[in-house]
Amino acid sequence: MQIRKPLFWNEKNIISFLLYPLTLITFLINFVKKFSNKKKYNLKTICVGNIYIGGTGKTPLTIEINKILKKKFKTIFIKKKYFNQLDEQNILKSNGKLICYNDRNLCLEVAKSKKYNLAILDDGLQDKSISYDISIACFNSSSGIGNGFLLPAGPLRENISILNSYDAIFLNGENKNKKLYSNLKKICPKTKVYNANYCPVNIKKFNLKKNFLVFCGIGNPDEFLKTLKKYKFKIKEKFIFPDHFNFSNEQLNKIKQVAKIKKLDIITTEKDYLRLNKKNRKNIKFLKVILKIQDVQNFSKFLKDRL
Repeated sequence: MQIRKPLFWNEKNIISFLLYPLTLITFLINFVKKFSNKKKYNLKTICVGNIYIGGTGKTPLTIEINKILKKKFKTIFIKKKYFNQLDEQNILKSNGKLICYNDRNLCLEVAKSKKYNLAILDDGLQDKSISYDISIACFNSSSGIGNGFLLPAGPLRENISILNSYDAIFLNGENKNKKLYSNLKKICPKTKVYNANYCPVNIKKFNLKKNFLVFCGIGNPDEFLKTLKKYKFKIKEKFIFPDHFNFSNEQLNKIKQVAKIKKLDIITTEKDYLRLNKKNRKNIKFLKVILKIQDVQNFSKFLKDRL
């Protein structure tokens, strides 16, 4: 789904209140899902998802969990197939094995038949047909819960109270949001809350004395811009597109033309770069980032104790 987050999702205002009656639809969908028959599989499962739509760091966290557990388990990534998310599928493939079909239950059946003993699901908290051993909800540390309303009046897929039924929460991003941390601990005191931030791993490939043009089509472009600013990139132009955006040749030619005229180097995200064909990748570099988990030893223990 290609979306650009509406500004009224950030705080309660007249638009969000006008749309509030429509949240009954989301509420009813979630209510019906509660009665789904949950299937338990003969392999361990970890689901990394979100209740805030888009840009919360699910895929990077999925990769980090695999790094922690791949020596102890025969791990497999699982992701439901969406044709506009080939970038995320390719990132997962570059970090491990991936099973990707239209149905997560089929993915798990295949994983079981291939003798994997730990499946790490990138997204799927709203799939109530599966009983997960560990469920983790991700938030962007700056965006938090937005205005706290369900879709479409706000950015939440499920009511915030659902966090009590999940095992852990991750606050991902550059902003250390102590207020958000404190509020979440009040809402769900028994749920573990962890923090993580984005760390570039290929920064030496860039000449930071130069000026840059940045473009991206991701769920939370502000977080990418914050990371660039933190690591002293001088951004002079930026082009922001909706999440999972498929760039046309015309759009990319315009970006390259602006960069050429203004003598700027072009930078984007790894996800955006992977959506480009080889021809369009010319003269474009991507910043490769990983998620650095704070107190990773505590989190590793948390995972291993529950598996």
